[in-house]
Amino acid sequence: MQAVQLKKPGGPEQLFIGDYPKPVPNENEILVRVEASALNRADTLQRMGKYPPPPGESEIMGLEIAGEVVALGSQAIQWKKGDKVCALLGGGGYAEYAVVPARLAMPWPKGFSATEAAAIPEVFLTAFQSLNWLAQAKPGENVLIHAGASGVGTAAIQLAKAMGTTPFVTASAGKHSLCLELGAKTAIDYRSEDFAARIRELTGGSGANVIVDFIGGPYFQQNLDALAVEGRMVMLAFLGTPIAEGLNLAPILRKRLQILGSTLRARSLNYKIRLSTDLQKFAWPLFASGALRPVIDRVYDWQETGAAHEYMESNQSKGKIILKVS
Repeated sequence: MQAVQLKKPGGPEQLFIGDYPKPVPNENEILVRVEASALNRADTLQRMGKYPPPPGESEIMGLEIAGEVVALGSQAIQWKKGDKVCALLGGGGYAEYAVVPARLAMPWPKGFSATEAAAIPEVFLTAFQSLNWLAQAKPGENVLIHAGASGVGTAAIQLAKAMGTTPFVTASAGKHSLCLELGAKTAIDYRSEDFAARIRELTGGSGANVIVDFIGGPYFQQNLDALAVEGRMVMLAFLGTPIAEGLNLAPILRKRLQILGSTLRARSLNYKIRLSTDLQKFAWPLFASGALRPVIDRVYDWQETGAAHEYMESNQSKGKIILKVS
């Protein structure tokens, strides 16, 4: 089969499409002919040699796919050839074929295309895990979502609203309209506003009950200041830096705060299966009704994977960047 590979760690120019061994499903897996994959920040970090795949996972990039089942292991009785599935992967999505644990695969929501289905797994699972499993957001609470126009951000806004919470976001001014359209009550321009002061103002002085953060060090103090009493912050990435200097940690004790960290890729298979099952129960009816939708910025042919990586790294994207596998 053909797959996107690396000449050596580095920039997008190191990517090329070439022959690669076709994976063979074990008894509990399905083989999927990939129709579309989606980019994630982890892919660009892996390309640069900064985020190697977990032990036992494919060295090929790509953490989510949508496609058609073409072969099944003897115990993969949930599916049949021809079924359309999407799935979270530990790696291997930038290829013509990928193997998926049968219990981890999810059916395409009714009426969805391959590009739409490929835009679901990573961002909606991550956002659902953050809001529901980790922060345990409750109806009526205020949720602050940083990077509101990112893939996970756009999913988190919609899920937060569907869960009965009030979502607020930070984003650059040019991305505010999208965030508001998706259901954010207010969008805060992080470049010109103190988001901690603004969120306290918007919530009558109480602050955010939940914060979903991707930035890390540069936002840490403001996040502590922005959280309400017994607030919870979920940290998912360090797009800024993992180092936070000159901190005043007193708010953690004074407000009884919880700081939660998570990466999804290295979680156990059973964890991912349970999370996928919970997400389907909650979100698939909402996808069918139109209450939830994946936000797709651009679709590239996979021959242009390098250009897709360059676009992601430009930080201009709003929502997901999709690779159409031809």
